[in-house]
Amino acid sequence: MATIRTTNDNLTNPADPDYKLPLLPLNIDLETKLVLKKLKEASRALAELKGVALSMPNQSILINTLSLQEAKDSSAIENIITTHDELYRSSPQLGDYASLAAKEVHQYASALRNGFQAVKENGLLTNNYIQEIQAELEGNNAGFRVQPGTVLKNSQTGETVV
Repeated sequence: MATIRTTNDNLTNPADPDYKLPLLPLNIDLETKLVLKKLKEASRALAELKGVALSMPNQSILINTLSLQEAKDSSAIENIITTHDELYRSSPQLGDYASLAAKEVHQYASALRNGFQAVKENGLLTNNYIQEIQAELEGNNAGFRVQPGTVLKNSQTGETVV
């Protein structure tokens, strides 16, 4: 039996399967006092980070560490749990990993760096780049999910990840 919608309330909830992204530009004012203050703080912090990074003899250490931390935290959402110790004891160049979870996190970090490099070189992230990154992560060329109703849920809380 089909559901008849009487309002558009569900269309504003990103967890709703019928949700549609709003068209850009958004019809909201982002230049509020609070946003501009935070922008100023962020700009200063980025300038400081840039100065520190320029003084480093090997900047890739910073990038690799940040991408590994992001990969570790993002993988935890999918119940792929590892420790910093396992990550730093692993050697991706030699194919030697402290655990299967550490291997997955290192693959995620590699895909993240490759995606970053593609955006840096080309100025944008295309569907083709996304699919290349996904192929690196999954080890296949499955592409985008096309089956409706697929959701990502936190197994501990049951909450849908949006």
